[in-house]
Amino acid sequence: MSAAARFHHRRPRKAAQRGSTLIEILISVVILLVALLGAAGMMVRSNQSEMESYQRVQALTLLQDMAARLNANRQVASCYAVAGAMTTVGTGGVSAPSCTTGTAAQQATVTTDLAAWNNALLGNTETAASGTVALGAMIGARGCIEAVDTVNQVYRVTVAWQGMVQTVAPALPCGSGSGNYGNDAYRRAISVQVRMGVLS
Repeated sequence: MSAAARFHHRRPRKAAQRGSTLIEILISVVILLVALLGAAGMMVRSNQSEMESYQRVQALTLLQDMAARLNANRQVASCYAVAGAMTTVGTGGVSAPSCTTGTAAQQATVTTDLAAWNNALLGNTETAASGTVALGAMIGARGCIEAVDTVNQVYRVTVAWQGMVQTVAPALPCGSGSGNYGNDAYRRAISVQVRMGVLS
């Protein structure tokens, strides 16, 4: 076979493709945007979870604080909450029963404890650089004390606050109703029961 015949049997090669087409670039950009949107959504959910966790830790700290104060002044525990009523502090102000039980010093301790708990719930111990905006507590923090069983001296201390996302509304009455948190599904609440021991 001659060289000319061999040349005709070969197919001509296509030139090697160089660079990217506009469609390939657009597809790459779309894939990158989807990945970035997914990462941004994950960051938002992570921030919400972090804030929920921070608020729960704050609420637990404030809950234990009042339980300890109530236990320390157990002789006049009925001054913190009377049967059939609920003492509330925090967002919305202080609503406490008037007390005639115990000594004047014990009654003053009750007033001091409720005022200190109110300030802690409002976050007054931590303020912004201007010193006027309270930063240290949960959103819409509210504390409640109820007399569950006056005979056995059992009291329920509850802390309620506003969460970041809707969940099932808690059964605890502290902070419920009257639009305190816009929608009750945003309300979070934790409680502890304190039983006063009879010391002889």
